[in-house]
Amino acid sequence: MPSPFPGMNPYLEHEDAWHNFHEQFPNRVVEVLEPQVGPNYFLKVDEHVYTQELPEDQRRFLVLADAALSHMPDKGRERGPGTATVTIKAPRRVLLPAVDRVGMSYVEIRDRRSRRLVTVIELLSPSNKRPGADREHYEYKRAEILASPTHLVEIDLLRGGERMPFDEPVEGDYCVLVSRYQERRQADLWTFNLRDPLPAIPVPLTGDDPELKLDLQAILHHLYDTRGYGKFIYDTPPDPPLSPEDAAWARSLVTSVAS
Repeated sequence: MPSPFPGMNPYLEHEDAWHNFHEQFPNRVVEVLEPQVGPNYFLKVDEHVYTQELPEDQRRFLVLADAALSHMPDKGRERGPGTATVTIKAPRRVLLPAVDRVGMSYVEIRDRRSRRLVTVIELLSPSNKRPGADREHYEYKRAEILASPTHLVEIDLLRGGERMPFDEPVEGDYCVLVSRYQERRQADLWTFNLRDPLPAIPVPLTGDDPELKLDLQAILHHLYDTRGYGKFIYDTPPDPPLSPEDAAWARSLVTSVAS
């Protein structure tokens, strides 16, 4: 059974569910686009790797407990005049930063012969939209792509956090950017709200090769149906919270599925 929502399912935006969805999304994109690309291209899933310091409440003690260490002479060794036991002061415990290695998957389309990177397809994650090192790292990579002869497809299906940089305000709960390198600085932007269906978007290739079609709504329904999200995502309210009107609407859709 597909997702009960006509567009984005807000319960998937909770970080507990989003991590799974984010990792499954690129593989489904490859499955959908591979039959369309023909013999001149290949697709692969790669990942950005972030090594980040965990919040204070998640840090751990990374050294042993206090211990009194003594240099004791060997039992069989005679102690000469003036020889004394040397006692080393017990160390105090210190708290080192606990770090976490996080990989964020994305899709690459490359030219089969030259291996040149043609298109990057990114699905944003919560860490991309929060201030901090992860966002800075992603913005740097994004700027590198936008300064190169590589197309960028950037998909933002998260209401929370701060939008990626644009030269003008972007309205709507969600948005999708398609930046063709030969048209920069101009790009196509789709914006839509919670109750709107997700768009089918073009994925550009090289030269006169026809653009691919990526139906985001079909991908969401497929993952929801095949990965069992309906079994566990409705145990907690959407995060970020919905407006009272949208929350009542969402509950009615979820209730109709469960009944």
